[in-house]
Amino acid sequence: MRAISSMATRQVLADLAEAAEAAGLPRLGIESVGGVDAARRVADGEAFDLVFLARGALEKLRAGAHVGAVTPLMRSQTAVAVPSRDDAPAVYEAGSVAFADAAALREALRGADRIGYSTGPSGVALVEMIERWGLAAELGERLVQARPGIPVARSLAEGEVDLGFQQLSELVGQPGVRILGVLPQDCAIDTVFSGAVAETAEDPEAAAEVLRFFASDRAAPLIAARSFGPAGS
Repeated sequence: MRAISSMATRQVLADLAEAAEAAGLPRLGIESVGGVDAARRVADGEAFDLVFLARGALEKLRAGAHVGAVTPLMRSQTAVAVPSRDDAPAVYEAGSVAFADAAALREALRGADRIGYSTGPSGVALVEMIERWGLAAELGERLVQARPGIPVARSLAEGEVDLGFQQLSELVGQPGVRILGVLPQDCAIDTVFSGAVAETAEDPEAAAEVLRFFASDRAAPLIAARSFGPAGS
C-alpha cells in the first residue's frame, strides 16, 4: 500500500505503519513531502491508498472528491526555538511555554533579526496572526519562510534565522536548536493532523483498516512518544 503525508508527521507515521504491519495489517509505504505539494499531487489524481495531512487540507480534498471521510489522528502544538551552540538533540520539557503571553511574543518578534516559519499550517497561522497584530509591515523581510520540505530546525542550526516557529514534533530531537517551549495559550497555534482513504485506493477496505489502527488506542502511546497529543484535546 502507498500513502503520502506532510513532513511534520513523517516520523510518527513511520512508527504507526511499523506497528500496524506487526499487527498483521498490510505493509504501508509512506512518502513525506511538503504539505502543499502532497495536496496538489492528490488533487492531480496521483494514485495513493491513504493520505495524511492537516485536517483543513484533507477537508478540501474531500470536498473535491479526492479522498473519503477524514479521520483526526493527532494534535500538534507549535513551538518556538533558537539556535544552540551544540549539536545535542533538542529536548522539550513537558509543559514548557516559550513566552508568558501574546504580548511577550510580540516583543520577541520585534526584537528578532530573522524569523523562521514553515510552509505548513503552523506557518500560515503564524503569518495570519502577525497580520492581525499589525506587525506585517514592521517585520517585513525579517520573516523568512523555509523552503518546501526543509524544516525550520535546519534554518536555525545553519544560522539563517535566530527565532524559529514550527510544529513541536519537527523540533524535538533536532541538532543545533534549543526549544524554548510551545506558544502561550492566548496565541497558541495547534494543528490536527488527520488521515483519509484516497479515492484512488486499490483496496479501500484494507486502507480503511490501517487508518482505523492509526486512530485506535493501540496507536496512542506511539503518537505521544513523538510529542503529539490526542486529536480531540
